[in-house]
Amino acid sequence: MRILGIDPGSRITGYGVIATCGHGIGFVACGTIRTAGETDFSRRLLTIFQDLCEVISLHGPEVAAVEDMFVDRNPRSALKLGHARGAAVVAALHNNLAVYDYAARTVKQTVAGYGQAEKGQVQHMVRTLLGLDAIPSQDAADALAVAICHAHHAPMRRDAAIRL
Repeated sequence: MRILGIDPGSRITGYGVIATCGHGIGFVACGTIRTAGETDFSRRLLTIFQDLCEVISLHGPEVAAVEDMFVDRNPRSALKLGHARGAAVVAALHNNLAVYDYAARTVKQTVAGYGQAEKGQVQHMVRTLLGLDAIPSQDAADALAVAICHAHHAPMRRDAAIRL
């Protein structure tokens, strides 16, 4: 099964695709969607949607796992993150993928063994678990971590997906 992991952000959205076979996982692709150059926020959301649709078309994942929102001190930032997350979820649903949500703490606990792991620890563990030659960017590593988290939790969550 191919899993698309998404780490949504209004300026940088990370994505990562892994493949699972039995208990094994393997790297397929990862990267970032950068929207910071776009001044119109609505256009940023469109870019996230369109670019994720392209990633889905190119790599053919069967499900999407998305990092759930956390509430920051700045309500405006939280709202923008929610919009970006919505664009990512709609892109997955538009392409007929089941969507699963994971809290950041759950992702970190699954990948690094500690729910408050630092970004660098997550990057290192993603590199190790997937046997990568180099450390992926923070946003791509976070997205791969979400995908890995789903690979470990999928057997327990078969009926918890959002579908159209």
